[in-house]
Amino acid sequence: MCSVSVPRGPAAAAAKPCCLCWCCCCSCSWLAARGPDGGPGRKPRDPGTSPSEPLLDGDAPPTLDEIRGWGESFERLMRSAAGRKVFRDFLRGEYSEENIMFWLACEELKRETDPDAVEEKARFIYEDYISILSPKEVSLDSRVRETVNRNMVEPTPHTFDEAQLQIYTLMHRDSYPRFVNSPLYKALARLPAVNSE
Repeated sequence: MCSVSVPRGPAAAAAKPCCLCWCCCCSCSWLAARGPDGGPGRKPRDPGTSPSEPLLDGDAPPTLDEIRGWGESFERLMRSAAGRKVFRDFLRGEYSEENIMFWLACEELKRETDPDAVEEKARFIYEDYISILSPKEVSLDSRVRETVNRNMVEPTPHTFDEAQLQIYTLMHRDSYPRFVNSPLYKALARLPAVNSE
């Protein structure tokens, strides 16, 4: 349970968790969830309450070494639930959150074994991220889009593999370098901010 006081009354409606708050129970700072030595602090509250991708039950906030590792490798960032959450918050600020949301939806689809559920999830993914009518449409080239359209005739857990790889590559080449150089990441990694003068 979070030890930071939770606002009550009208102030409670206005209070929102910061973009890095693991417990999401108040407007406490993410850094308050860390121990005094910068290591893991208390465990997060019920992950189902998080508006973004939750950490798994029992996961502690990442260590400073883990956070700095995110800046060394995009693969390491994407393997970390905490890293994906921070990166997602960064992408939201860049108005490109749909990229990681699509990637995560594809990962979930790959774990599905029930054929009916596969078809239903594939249709939702298509409508949410591939359809030109969707406000969350991801940017795919025409060849990959045609492949997805062919695959949708009989959806499988791997229907979106090519599209997912293309979006992963886009995030790696385009968004990730900006993330690593962002004030958000530098503050989390406790790295000195670089003046743009």
